[in-house]
Amino acid sequence: MSSAETTPGRSWHRRARHALAHSLRVRLVALFLLLALGMSATFLLGMQYALGIGWRDVARPLVSDYVDRLVTELGSPPSVERAQALVQDLPLSIRIEGPLTNWRSHPEAAEQDKLHDEVHDEPWSSRAPRFFERRTADGHRIRFGLHVQAWHDRPRLVGWATLAGLLLLTALAYARVRRMLRPLDDIRAGARRFGRGDFAQPIPVLQPQRPDELGELAVTINTMGADIGQMLDAKRALLLAISHELRSPLTRARLNTELLPETPELQASRDALLTDLALMRDLITDLLESERLASRHVALQREPTDLAALTTEVVAGLVGAPRVQLDLAPGLPSLALDRSRLRLLLRNLLDNALRYSQGVAQPPLLTLQAEPAQDGRAARPGLRLTVRDHGPGVPEAQLAQLAQPFFRPDAARTRSEGGVGLGLYLCRLVAEAHGGRLQLRNAQPGLEVTVMLPGDAI
Repeated sequence: MSSAETTPGRSWHRRARHALAHSLRVRLVALFLLLALGMSATFLLGMQYALGIGWRDVARPLVSDYVDRLVTELGSPPSVERAQALVQDLPLSIRIEGPLTNWRSHPEAAEQDKLHDEVHDEPWSSRAPRFFERRTADGHRIRFGLHVQAWHDRPRLVGWATLAGLLLLTALAYARVRRMLRPLDDIRAGARRFGRGDFAQPIPVLQPQRPDELGELAVTINTMGADIGQMLDAKRALLLAISHELRSPLTRARLNTELLPETPELQASRDALLTDLALMRDLITDLLESERLASRHVALQREPTDLAALTTEVVAGLVGAPRVQLDLAPGLPSLALDRSRLRLLLRNLLDNALRYSQGVAQPPLLTLQAEPAQDGRAARPGLRLTVRDHGPGVPEAQLAQLAQPFFRPDAARTRSEGGVGLGLYLCRLVAEAHGGRLQLRNAQPGLEVTVMLPGDAI
């Protein structure tokens, strides 16, 4: 693992960027926050500019007249007691300089007064606090200013209060957006159920009498799911009906063929007809079994099964006793499996491997070993079954479709070689019915099929 991946800052930054790029909810909240900040900044700057321009000229004569009244109230010579009373009652700073009285209301503001002295020609300058200066008849100079220390602290409080308000609005907006987009989670979960073939539970719709856009989308997807479910049920019923109906005439045809006289003239035709009838029988059996396994309510006849012994039994029962190399690990656990379905899986995997091992010196290899429990999903170890041939393999672009029904790669399989594309499909259904999975990969040379069976069957 690289150092960049372990750095918390980089990890947080990467997660935030991913959420901003892929989450509609996060983008909406971020847009609301930017909009709120932009509106607040525009409002504050606009109001500050309007007040600064509009009220300056209006307030100047009023303040000037008020300062004259304050000078009159202080008297001549200026009274320090009256100045102290004014400072206590009003947010003012007063400085008196003259032959008889030298007094400062706020001695700590000496540096600020120095700045005032530098800009006293423009008392309304935006670079310094606003003040006015007067001279009395007895030679005293009185300077009035605003004591702005409390005013300096107030904007900070206002800023923090504004930020807290924005954060509160953002939290409320997130909660509201989360509530508004909650149907998207239901739609996503429903779409995943429909993708798995589970059409029994529709997507819930809030306020079905008056649905919004998301509610209408959920209703549309529910309608589509119901139509797809009906189509699949109709297809399954049709296949089952045809398969059942074909069994009786197929049995009669096989019986009549076997009753034909075994003469040299008819023997070749008789054997060919029996072979074709056997292929049709196997095809119908595979169709019926695939439809049963594809059903949501597939019932497995589970019993403790020694898969190593079952594998040896299936290999020994193959027609013609072909060569199959076995690598069975000792001490494998017994699992609760459906023996007939596992027998079907093993026979299909071995038939497929043997079919494409013709003319190859090395025989197919069947490996069975324990599979450790992963991610805490199984309390006991499972089994890993691997069958590999050394034939031509499968084009990489067609590998993902190999376990689909009736799919046959043109480069590797033809109808004359046998197989209609149901063997690996049935193997996948058997593995999934037991809670496992089937994986395929090119072993170079050959094809490797791996079946993982969990220790705790689902």
